[in-house]
Amino acid sequence: MQDKILIDLHNTSLTLGEVMSRIESYKQDPLYRNCEIFMDGDRYAIVARPKVKK
Repeated sequence: MQDKILIDLHNTSLTLGEVMSRIESYKQDPLYRNCEIFMDGDRYAIVARPKVKK
C-alpha cells in the first residue's frame, strides 16, 4: 500500500476542528489500523502511510 491522500486540504471547506475530528476517526477505523495518519505539508493533505515494522 502506498501513501493514500484522505483529505486534500486545497479542495476542502472543512474547518480545522472538522479536519481534526476526521483524523481521529481515521485512526479508529480498522481499515487504517496499520497506518500512520498525518498532515503532509508538501502535499497539503491528510495522508495515510503504512507503518514500518522495525
